[in-house]
Amino acid sequence: MFKKVLILSASVGAGHLRAAEALEKAFRQTNAAREIRNIDVLQFTNPLFRRLYGKAYLDMVNTMPEVLGWMYDSLDKPWQNERRRLALDRLNTQPFIKLLKDYQPDIAVCTHFLPAEIISWLKGKEKISFPQAIVVTDFDVHAMWLCHHFEQYFVALDETRVHLEKLGIPHDKITVSGIPIDPIFAVPKDKTAMREKYDLAKDNLTILVSAGGFGVGNVEHLLEALCDLKTPAQVLAICGRNEELKNKTRKTFRR
Repeated sequence: MFKKVLILSASVGAGHLRAAEALEKAFRQTNAAREIRNIDVLQFTNPLFRRLYGKAYLDMVNTMPEVLGWMYDSLDKPWQNERRRLALDRLNTQPFIKLLKDYQPDIAVCTHFLPAEIISWLKGKEKISFPQAIVVTDFDVHAMWLCHHFEQYFVALDETRVHLEKLGIPHDKITVSGIPIDPIFAVPKDKTAMREKYDLAKDNLTILVSAGGFGVGNVEHLLEALCDLKTPAQVLAICGRNEELKNKTRKTFRR
């Protein structure tokens, strides 16, 4: 059993946070640690950096997805630009660095690359010595996930493992585990009972449209396209925390 486990994520979209929450629940349910802290790293940065790192990302997803795509591709160059990026992140994460040095967990588990690269840098400078596990919350591994100092990568697919190995990550330091999800999804439920509970047709094809926890992306266009289906179907749209999207879809797409 671990004495102290530190789970680290960043509120850039909802996926990193949900994965961290799933890991926290798993640690608690299995009694794998006496003390567990689940922290959003951006809460330990300055307000401007926090806004640019989190809010700007969501704004770009909604208004300039092509620019975000270009940035994503241009930064996906393994082992390049890491010094400049790390210098910027170190400058803006001093409270987080202090937390790591003061808390000294038995292990840190990162579901976002920002804390992973900071811990990797501190380990390389021998300023901390505790192990870290990096849980990649994408199906692919972007270059920003790459670290020099770590104990284990957890990835979604065998293809992802092969990609990491080609980039020089040792085979025995990669575990194909899938992306963490809430343990509640493993609880069996009766299909008919669930359809009755949510007033759904019993026999129609059911399509679930998810825009993530923050409800980003061009959901309306996707729903419009699904309206042209020839096969009888019912569509469930998950809007997350996006009240504007929820109200718009309710107004435009009625049963």
